Amino acid sequence: MNVLVINAGSSSLKYQLINVETRNLLAKGVCERIGDEESFHKHGLDSNESVISTPMKDHDEAIAMVLKTLVEGEDAPIDDLSQIDAVGHRIVQGGKYFSKSTLIDDDVIAKIDEMAELAPLHNKAALQGIQACRHHMGDIPMVAVFDTSFFQTLPPKAYMYPLPYELYEKYAVRKYGAHGTSHRYIAERAAALMDEDLSDVKLITCHLGNGCSVSAIDHGIAVDTSMGMTPLDGLMMGTRCGAIDPAIVTFVMEHEGLSPQEMNDLMNKKSGLLGISGISNDLRSIRDASSAGHERAMLAYDMYSNSVKKYIGQYMAVMGGVDAIVLTAGVGENCKKMRRMIFSGLQPLGIVLSEKRNAEGRGEREISHDRSSVRIFVIPTNEEYMIARDTYQIVHDKLGSELQEDDDVTWW
Repeated sequence: MNVLVINAGSSSLKYQLINVETRNLLAKGVCERIGDEESFHKHGLDSNESVISTPMKDHDEAIAMVLKTLVEGEDAPIDDLSQIDAVGHRIVQGGKYFSKSTLIDDDVIAKIDEMAELAPLHNKAALQGIQACRHHMGDIPMVAVFDTSFFQTLPPKAYMYPLPYELYEKYAVRKYGAHGTSHRYIAERAAALMDEDLSDVKLITCHLGNGCSVSAIDHGIAVDTSMGMTPLDGLMMGTRCGAIDPAIVTFVMEHEGLSPQEMNDLMNKKSGLLGISGISNDLRSIRDASSAGHERAMLAYDMYSNSVKKYIGQYMAVMGGVDAIVLTAGVGENCKKMRRMIFSGLQPLGIVLSEKRNAEGRGEREISHDRSSVRIFVIPTNEEYMIARDTYQIVHDKLGSELQEDDDVTWW
């Protein structure tokens, strides 16, 4: 089955065409600056990538451009749109409604729209992507894969906030988490690399990029995660402050004369690495500046690593130990200095990083020392594959007899 994976942002649309049975990536690309005069379309695999400046006033035109690219030209991966069997959409916020991925219908669309209050930029954009696919691809089966669904297993003691209970009853104020598809992928891959069943291990998974989150996965079940009702909570991030004293919010608003929206922008877009360093939200720039002796950059680096370290300790306590810690995303996969700082001083907890392994290699690998009782893995995430896999499973279960697919698919 060929699945088109769509990840629609407010002004972008990323896509991949994946054959799920073979795990072959047939095509990928991104439409950027949608609605802007300088919009462009980047398409292709590795060295065959091309960039074309082209007007795209909305997501409908972007989808039309993507579909045309998939069937036309010398490098077109398919001959006809009928060779796309299903579409999988990444949805950030599923709220209380969705504990797993689901086939998209009008009721699902209405619920995604309702949950847009908690992720206005992401959910509204995803809806535009869904409607565009409906317009150009007719009644092709489509599946919604939610960032939040993996964390619907959290117990009330983890997802509730110590606020008046009525706020939960009225407005569903609770922890929902984010990056769930990424955490689910690297947890499954870690168990496979350990040659263990996921239900037999305790894992702490760390998605560390511009957006950051850490999760506790106890025998295959997510029991806690750092992001909260929105992705602002938890770790220090590229531009987000993460967890702070809530009284700071009203204090700063009163003293700076900020509106709620201005305060929200300050915490989401002007804080984190950018706010502390004054240089950039990109850790690579912070690393270079800190190496040159820039004091605020050095402080930002220390704060970032300390933030991750604290959550590792918390989740070891929550689960009563851990078998492996997994790192992914731009920082987790690529920054050996940050990994070294995160695990520095954790030897008394049985967590020992191998300096040699940490400094070498790329891709999936173990970087813990042989004497470490807790294994440490670096695993590049693949959220698109998980979306394609979920789409395959749901569509195949509901329409399998029509698609005549083989049930015997090995995922790893």
